[in-house]
Amino acid sequence: MAAAASRAGEAASPLETLLAQQEWTVGPGTGSLDPHADIDIPRGYMFTGSAGTQALLDAMGNIVDGSEIGFLAPTNLDWFIVFEFNDTGYIKDDDKDKLDADALLKTIRQGTDYANREREKRGIPPLRIVGWEQRPEYNQETHNLEWAIRAESEGEPVLNYNTRLLGRRGVMSANLVVEPDQLADTLPTYNQLLSGYKYRAGETYAEYRSGDKLAQYGLAALIVGGAAAGAAKLGLFASIAIFFKKIWKILIVGVIAVGAWFKRLIHGGRRPSP
Repeated sequence: MAAAASRAGEAASPLETLLAQQEWTVGPGTGSLDPHADIDIPRGYMFTGSAGTQALLDAMGNIVDGSEIGFLAPTNLDWFIVFEFNDTGYIKDDDKDKLDADALLKTIRQGTDYANREREKRGIPPLRIVGWEQRPEYNQETHNLEWAIRAESEGEPVLNYNTRLLGRRGVMSANLVVEPDQLADTLPTYNQLLSGYKYRAGETYAEYRSGDKLAQYGLAALIVGGAAAGAAKLGLFASIAIFFKKIWKILIVGVIAVGAWFKRLIHGGRRPSP
């Protein structure tokens, strides 16, 4: 039975068709974030690599640039994580004790105001930064940098939870897209999933060697760059969240239909047929 086929002969929903066109690994298993890292996929979760991730983001109306290499979600799609790798080189953490959250937020707001002009050109609703949901925190043991920003678009709350996992040759971004009122309940699970993330041998932050490529900026610039500068990644993921809430869920022809699709996916093989 084709995975995109509907129950009782009914036409497949656009969501089922979109999902069926991607190649999925259903947990338990391992997701390949080539060529840098891997992540464990527990039972009840599903993962697609770079091609599937970029196809999904593109279908959601977002601009992709090729850095998007992984999409991990529970099989009910209540929320999801997008992984991107940026070949920045080794990012020194010398400014770890000098992160000025107020100054960073000001810069993020300025960057978002600029990015809103680009959003307007592309028909994407403007974004207003409300403030920190979680101020930037850097873990010297794991070399992970985390922060969360609360924003608003078209009167809807938007929350973007960001983790940057520093490596020898660059930085992996893990962006959690979740409804704001579900963040507190989702965070423990999110953190548990990230504990299954592993850089491959030779790629870890601790394996830096003299002569390796060095990034031209530190942690503070990583935060403002990841949140608002340039293409304004916060805006990208905010638009995903809005799309997810307003459109993707509308495309679902009943919870039973999607549940049946996942049953076929899990029991019918790793790669669903379109």
